[in-house]
Amino acid sequence: MGRRKKGAVPGIRHHKPSGQAVVTLSGQDFYCGRWGTKTALSEYDRHVSEWLARGRRPLSTDPDLAREVTLVELIAAYKRFAEGYYRKNGRVTNEVMAILAAAKLVKQLYGREPVSAFGPLKLQAVQQAMIRAGWSRKHINKQVGRIVRMFAWGVSREMVPAGIAQALREVPGLHVGRTDAKETEPVKPVEDAVVNATLEHLPPVVADMVRLQRLTGCRPEEVCLVRPCDVDTSGTVWAYRPHSHKTAHHGRERVIFIGPRGQDVLRPYLLRDKQSYCFCPAE
Repeated sequence: MGRRKKGAVPGIRHHKPSGQAVVTLSGQDFYCGRWGTKTALSEYDRHVSEWLARGRRPLSTDPDLAREVTLVELIAAYKRFAEGYYRKNGRVTNEVMAILAAAKLVKQLYGREPVSAFGPLKLQAVQQAMIRAGWSRKHINKQVGRIVRMFAWGVSREMVPAGIAQALREVPGLHVGRTDAKETEPVKPVEDAVVNATLEHLPPVVADMVRLQRLTGCRPEEVCLVRPCDVDTSGTVWAYRPHSHKTAHHGRERVIFIGPRGQDVLRPYLLRDKQSYCFCPAE
């Protein structure tokens, strides 16, 4: 690409992370609205005209004021990032749905405002909206954390002033007995009598899947994914290493040990192709 001629007016560009049109004037980026719209061209003309009228000098001495990305635009950009980042086996994970649910309240309350106007008090207002919506205390704390991470991501993309994310981190979480947010009952294990009664009504393969999960404490997904090649049967206690699991993205190895009773359940299902899944409920 050739260098712009001296004295030429900077052109409008597409800022792909935010989907906005942008022009750089005296080293400052000015966002003009959604790329490809008449509004973006009008805003571009206004910024350039004011810049030329001031003798090509900066329009503002505060660089933060030059980045007026709205919250709607930040949310849209973060959604695109999340859908590409939070994926497992080719599909978006539940984390994306949780992010969108948290961002929806921010959008409803403050969507058209610039990101620079969103501070701790507005985050606490979103927190209160979550309480009024009937969300539990623990869920609200997780959702507020997701909002803060969205702003931190925006800082890394130069869409959010650096101080905003840091200020939002100072908003305290909700504590037991000090909030109107509801508390959820702890999840308790299903009683053995209930499990045994249920097994009688399940297809044989599904019943064995339940038995194996019950004996090993593994996750439902891990039972579905077990293959002969993933199970080391050389010892008295077998070791099952799932090829995909919840913490795989952290680089951690997951090992599930299978004792004699679990081995009795799994053994017949190991007599198939080593790369095939052991359990097929359709059988």
